[in-house]
Amino acid sequence: MVDQQNIISEPCRSAPQTKQNSRTHSMGTAMIVPILAAIPILVALHFARMRGPWVNWENSTPVIAASNPSSPDPISSSSNSSEAEKKDKPNLELQHITQLLPQQQAELLLERAIKHNDAAVDVIHRRVDSWRGHLHNTGRLFDLVIDALNTDDLRVRSAAVEIDLAANNLAKSRQSVALLVRRLQNEPGRRPFALWRLGALGNRGVEPENVLGHLLHFRHDRDEQTRYWVVEGLAMLGTDASIDPLLDLLAHDPSQRVRERAAHNLGISGMLTRQQRVTAVPELLNFADDDSIDSTTRAYIFNALRDISGQSFGDDAAAWRKWWVHHDSPSKSSRRTGIQQTRAAHAFAIVA
Repeated sequence: MVDQQNIISEPCRSAPQTKQNSRTHSMGTAMIVPILAAIPILVALHFARMRGPWVNWENSTPVIAASNPSSPDPISSSSNSSEAEKKDKPNLELQHITQLLPQQQAELLLERAIKHNDAAVDVIHRRVDSWRGHLHNTGRLFDLVIDALNTDDLRVRSAAVEIDLAANNLAKSRQSVALLVRRLQNEPGRRPFALWRLGALGNRGVEPENVLGHLLHFRHDRDEQTRYWVVEGLAMLGTDASIDPLLDLLAHDPSQRVRERAAHNLGISGMLTRQQRVTAVPELLNFADDDSIDSTTRAYIFNALRDISGQSFGDDAAAWRKWWVHHDSPSKSSRRTGIQQTRAAHAFAIVA
């Protein structure tokens, strides 16, 4: 993902009208002209970005889940001691944030979560359901969600996923899954959005096996863009059963772009845990010795191994195998469970 940068312009200050500054004024005018000329380009780039796959759906249909009575929020409750508040400035700041509008709460809390503030992550998970219908996934919130998904902290990534779903009016419910499945079937132009957020719902515990089946239904689609976002959806789902399909796409998809993304998601991106990624190592090592796999894809495989292990043996398959022999083997039972779930989901996809 591309890093986003904010462009900040300082207010202009008027200079005294003297003869001595006339030359400076002329130079300033000359400098302003190219700056003004660049403004339309910057604006165009901004709106072009907003039309990307993370942009808020137009006219999205809200899906409301049954509401549960909200529990007391200790962060936002008033303190009984002003002395305690002085000693606990971070919590006092969070208390202030929770009194703001939902959009401001989401932005400020996610910003602090990105900075590894655990209390902010907890507040996001407690309050995100109440923000649904009140957030706009544009501008600053858009940038923060991207930044959060690029962190190495799964708790922060999950907070970003929660906020993205809330900003798109998707409750964590079976109805939301059904809505996205209808979009997959009836609105091909919206498949990228639907596939990614379908995986996100599964990751949040909403019908993960059902979600997997629908993702697998599109993994051999003729459209490269659709298969690319199947990869994203599988990585976002982040279950044991999503690993084998990602390995299959890495080794056999006809698109280099899809293969590269599958390797990246197996190695570092998405919602898989490190333990889950380690279970992919034996198959990655098999791919490294497979003569039918081209050199470019083999490079992706070694990159995935490096991301998973933190080791660097380049493209030396023998060195990687030696490392694996001395590494603690992953649980075979866990691996078998994942394979069984994948096969069950694949059977579901064929029936569907």
